Amino acid sequence: MTDELDKKYYKIKDVSELLGVPPSTLRYWEKEFPGCNPVRSPHNQRYYRPSDIETLQIIRFLVKDKGLRIEAAKEQLRLNRKNVARRMEIIGRLEGLREELVIMQEALKLRASKMNISDEETVD
Repeated sequence: MTDELDKKYYKIKDVSELLGVPPSTLRYWEKEFPGCNPVRSPHNQRYYRPSDIETLQIIRFLVKDKGLRIEAAKEQLRLNRKNVARRMEIIGRLEGLREELVIMQEALKLRASKMNISDEETVD
């Protein structure tokens, strides 16, 4: 996902929208996970680098998707970051593939209905 990030820095609002978590969650994760520390402006505004966002994506995967507690997520990041990142990427690809297959299935059903073919006939 960080391949899609074309800017050098992102504001907390942008990262919040990208990850689907509130800014308060990002601030909390900053305190809890040492690997997540965005650059700060002279006015104390946070600027996240793509590498910070990658770390936050992994944290989100561990905490929100896998349901790990903060301490368990810290341990996974510390011991197995590369493997967790790879697993997260594979799951993302599989979800994308599943979405494409669902779209194809819907299109086939629509086409079959236009041709007056029942569902039983399309299963064969």
